[in-house]
Amino acid sequence: MIVYDLQCEHSHRFEGWFGSSSDFEAQLERGLVSCPECGSDTVIKAPMAPAVPAKGNSRDVTAPSNPAPAGQAIAHPEPVQVVSNEPIPAEMEKALKALAKAQEKALKNSTWVGDKFAEKSREMHYGESEQTPIHGKASLEEAKSLIDEGVAVAPLPFPVAPPDELN
Repeated sequence: MIVYDLQCEHSHRFEGWFGSSSDFEAQLERGLVSCPECGSDTVIKAPMAPAVPAKGNSRDVTAPSNPAPAGQAIAHPEPVQVVSNEPIPAEMEKALKALAKAQEKALKNSTWVGDKFAEKSREMHYGESEQTPIHGKASLEEAKSLIDEGVAVAPLPFPVAPPDELN
């Protein structure tokens, strides 16, 4: 088993246990690795100190005070935010919880359309189907194209797991 320190796009850190590094990569690609705090499936390996046993004849060497930036050690396309070791201020936590509750309420009567989000949004915009609340996945290019066409879309503040991937 391999234990990785992981970090989501919202800088929540957590631990994951995997059979191998390829097992981790496979689960990540399939969207099976998600943050236990916020549910985000945008997850990277967080920088961590290697577990190397000390040699009996070696001297103690401390880590440099300014280690390399977190993003340099990880081959991942998204930037890594510095993780604070301070607790989240109460006002921030309250605001995030309110935002999460508002999103949950908005999605309660919304239908998951998965990768067909752009297609379904256009159908409703051009009167080819009934206007109903939907949510799903769209690439950045698809979202920009929808906006250019005047289709009303907005990103969700928190990631949403597809219904078939929920526990």
